[in-house]
Amino acid sequence: MKIKILHIVKSLGRGGAEMLLQETLKEHNKEKFEFHFIYFLPWKNQMVEGLNNAGGKVNNFSAKNNLLIIFQIRKIIKYIKENKIEIVHCHLPWAGFVGRFIHKLIGIPVIYSEHNVQERYHIITKTLNKLTFNWQTRVIAVSNDVAVSIANIIHPKIPVTTILNGVNTDYFQRDNKLRIKKRKELDILDDEILIGNIAVFRFQKRIKEWIDLFKMIHSKYPKVKACIVGDGILKEEIMVHLREANMEGKIIFPGLQTDVLPWMSAMDIFMMTSEFEGLPIALLEAMSMGCAIVSTNAGGIKELIRDQEDGLLKPVEDWQSLIDPLDFLITHPAEIIKFGSKARLRVQQSFSIKAMVQQLEKIYTDILLQK
Repeated sequence: MKIKILHIVKSLGRGGAEMLLQETLKEHNKEKFEFHFIYFLPWKNQMVEGLNNAGGKVNNFSAKNNLLIIFQIRKIIKYIKENKIEIVHCHLPWAGFVGRFIHKLIGIPVIYSEHNVQERYHIITKTLNKLTFNWQTRVIAVSNDVAVSIANIIHPKIPVTTILNGVNTDYFQRDNKLRIKKRKELDILDDEILIGNIAVFRFQKRIKEWIDLFKMIHSKYPKVKACIVGDGILKEEIMVHLREANMEGKIIFPGLQTDVLPWMSAMDIFMMTSEFEGLPIALLEAMSMGCAIVSTNAGGIKELIRDQEDGLLKPVEDWQSLIDPLDFLITHPAEIIKFGSKARLRVQQSFSIKAMVQQLEKIYTDILLQK
């Protein structure tokens, strides 16, 4: 008899937590576990096909806003009972709130994965998180930074386990054929450097600062190219900033891409200017793809990258100083290859998706044994 797990998440767009659901599902033991997924925002469905193809059972319980998400609780409880779900695993705050109410109502074990530090949440989200945090069975923090934040702000009475995010290094590896094809499409020569990023356009990613930083580099090295793959609620604001910075046409914005392998294969340097992070999946993927990393040391990034060894870091508040490692790599192209190789080795040795899945499955079985 398979153990039935229900994942609840607000959306299935291509965010870090959502991408991780697909990648872990590929590695899970399907003979022992059966995985169901419920998401709420119907227009954010980029990961649905991948989850279905990997053996998941995906359902959309349509809700246009956070309040309407809460009103789906009765429907979810009915689904849990009809499908004999044994564990609910929630991701991100509003799905977490739903899971906690379900735990209160029917007593089913609920796990919550926390991807951000509490200090960075909106005051309403942070307050609700604190009030309801102990209405669940167990919490998974995606980095030590996140675990410390939970301890300091929430003071939880339930177990908090740190399981570092992982990446499928067999899948996310550089493909020279894809690289050549994509760079030809973008009209980028073999000896030209492409600086890239993949992100959901949220304020913490600081995409406008990314544009400003590239503008400084481009003024010094006009042949250096740039692209930012992604989309999000701040897209219009970012496009206005792009025009005001007179950088329109100088940074490629291809929008949301379900398949990022060609884009990451084309990149030489992966740059992040984030103000805060948990343990970003896109960064793990870029490292696995052999990109040289230039980033702020936000949140779990400093647990992932050892400065000057696996990548080049600068303080969050001093994002402008990222121009120095960029300058260094551009003028020393052999270092791009060296740092890219070290980045891939780092994730292979310490951030394997297989190790992450083994830890998750142990938590699932332990909870059922305790029950």
